[in-house]
Amino acid sequence: MAGAMGQRLPELIAEYEVPGAALAYLHEGELHEFAAGTLNKATGVDVTPDSLFQIGSVTKVYTATLIMQQIEQGRLTLDTPVLEVLPEFKVADAEVTKKVTIRHLLTHTSGIDGDLFLDTGRGDDCVEKYVEACADLAQNHPLGVTQSYCNSGFSIAGRVLEKLTGKRWDDVLREGVCEPLGLTHTWTLPEDVLRFRAAMGHVDGEPAPVWGLMRSAGPAGLICARPADVVAFARAHLEGGLLENPQVMWEPQVDIPNPYALGRHWGVGWIVDEWSGQRVISHGGNTIGQHAMLWAVPGTGTIACVTVNGGHSGAFTHRVATELFAELDGLSVPATLGPPETPVEVDASRYVGRYERAGAILDVSLREGRPWLRMEATGALAALEKPQEFELVPVDDTTFVLKSPEDPSWLSAVFYELPDGSPYVHLGARATPKTG
Repeated sequence: MAGAMGQRLPELIAEYEVPGAALAYLHEGELHEFAAGTLNKATGVDVTPDSLFQIGSVTKVYTATLIMQQIEQGRLTLDTPVLEVLPEFKVADAEVTKKVTIRHLLTHTSGIDGDLFLDTGRGDDCVEKYVEACADLAQNHPLGVTQSYCNSGFSIAGRVLEKLTGKRWDDVLREGVCEPLGLTHTWTLPEDVLRFRAAMGHVDGEPAPVWGLMRSAGPAGLICARPADVVAFARAHLEGGLLENPQVMWEPQVDIPNPYALGRHWGVGWIVDEWSGQRVISHGGNTIGQHAMLWAVPGTGTIACVTVNGGHSGAFTHRVATELFAELDGLSVPATLGPPETPVEVDASRYVGRYERAGAILDVSLREGRPWLRMEATGALAALEKPQEFELVPVDDTTFVLKSPEDPSWLSAVFYELPDGSPYVHLGARATPKTG
């Protein structure tokens, strides 16, 4: 497979209109690295295996690992209320302020509106200032009753680390992960990243208007790394080197209401799924025109990380995983959910209305009896994302798939109710309540 992937990667980046990509995988104890394409279409610099890409939310597994190190040192537990470590912490709901725990943050079950992207400056107090700004964040859902992806929760977790150690999150990362594992190509600040070949994201086929996210998002998604470094990080979770008991992070903590997108369960930091009877732990990340995926199979020891800087990146990484794990371990990666072979008739009128959370407004309407979804980004990133409209194609009474004409892959949306009967839609790993 090693030689084949050297040829296959350029073929796949052409097929999925990806400017550049890098791949590293560990199989039977041996590391393999590949790269193809360009880091930046404006400069034409080639991707090399040691090029740094933004791995986005894969960063969350690093932050969760650092929290687990503090737990193993006896400084807190998963069920420690955040308020015990951060007495100044506050969100809009007073009860949530009192009761939200570290576990809630790391399993995306806090219900705190998760997509507050706020530039609090480049100073070393940026994460502290971000947490101060969370005082007005409302609840996306009641504490602990469902799962909804929460970037805000991981910035709060990063501040917990800063308070426990008296150091910047960036330094906690260096001392807790990078230095013990000898990771020379893992950095967080642009002035460090610029010392290496660094990828530029691409949007609509052109270099993105900005390079990266604001520094306050660090603990949630600002690591830049070469794939081999990411593989080394995951290897420590399988073989030891960072935690005494990393398996705690792989145990399912909550079911994901929409199991067709990322996986069936969330653990502590990790997404937990099963392929061909094998447990798989994974995480993905998206920044401005960049995408990364990390998968690890504890039962076989195989780990893979692929990084991309544009194009149909989600479809590309899924294809890489499908071919790679079939060849290496004989595993079948679940296909992306698409329309059923036989069309399904569903009364979608009960789903019509507005669904809203921080960062997004979703409007469901009927056109000639068929459901449609309009998605509009709000907040700090709204200027980078145009509103989109999709027909919702039913798979069953509660599950629909959607896609834009130019995208080769389908997205899935699941309509469901909380235990109290409140209507929600789960799309893009996020639970969005019906508000009108």
